[in-house]
Amino acid sequence: MLDEKPLTTWEDAVIWLRNQPDKRQLVLDAFYDDPLIAAAERYFASAEWQAVSKFLEHRTGKALDVGAGRGIASYALARSGFAVTALEPDPSAVVGTAAIRGLAAEARLTIEVVEEFSERLPFADGTFDVVFARAVLHHMRDLDGACREMSRVLRPGGMLIAAREHVISKEADLGAFLDQHPLHHLYGGEHAYLLDRYVGALRGAGFAAIEVLAPLKSPINLFPYTIETLRAAVVERLTARIPVRPVWRAALASRSVFTSLLSMAEPFDHRPGRLYSFVCRKAPA
Repeated sequence: MLDEKPLTTWEDAVIWLRNQPDKRQLVLDAFYDDPLIAAAERYFASAEWQAVSKFLEHRTGKALDVGAGRGIASYALARSGFAVTALEPDPSAVVGTAAIRGLAAEARLTIEVVEEFSERLPFADGTFDVVFARAVLHHMRDLDGACREMSRVLRPGGMLIAAREHVISKEADLGAFLDQHPLHHLYGGEHAYLLDRYVGALRGAGFAAIEVLAPLKSPINLFPYTIETLRAAVVERLTARIPVRPVWRAALASRSVFTSLLSMAEPFDHRPGRLYSFVCRKAPA
């Protein structure tokens, strides 16, 4: 239950979440914990970022972190050798630009911080080699405009990674997703789109190639699970129904078998708000 004061900002919502004893693991999984530099380092070491970094191999130059929040991805990009600009409209010292500046100073990393919204990027055409947007597109009121802006500021041959975007199977599922979201009732800032809506906006923005990473096929979308921890969780659920744990462990022991089963389950995964990611490449000049 909320106190008498309604929570109206993202900072208030995150502080409220931190103060709920039963939400401690969620706070850690969302990297909302302090000290911020420890959360950022944990993100840099995570299976999610390791999967992201594979797409960035052999890429260098300037990176834009759109909707940078408290700066964990800006930190990871800077640690990976990019010259980073963090774009974030919230000035908060907990979840916004003040937090990013403090993190950069403590980590002794050069991160340029710009307070602005994603739908209007204050940069010239072709400024960046990489645009990274973690859990950003599903917040956009103008999804098409935001995608066009991200494409515009990329150099020819540049890459956009839009990670961990909430997807619904039909518009009627949106209410169910919002009802189950842990912070939407506090802040009201969540949303989700149909998969075709994301892909259509990215295509309309002019990206030459769009790779869609499905929920059960990429560590980016699985996090905080890894393949190994997800397999253990599935064994636990199966054991709760049919208590023959050694049988389930043996049946799912092979990583290749388990990942094949996940692929087979993909067409039946209609969870409201499940996570997809998109790796988009701008055509070379």
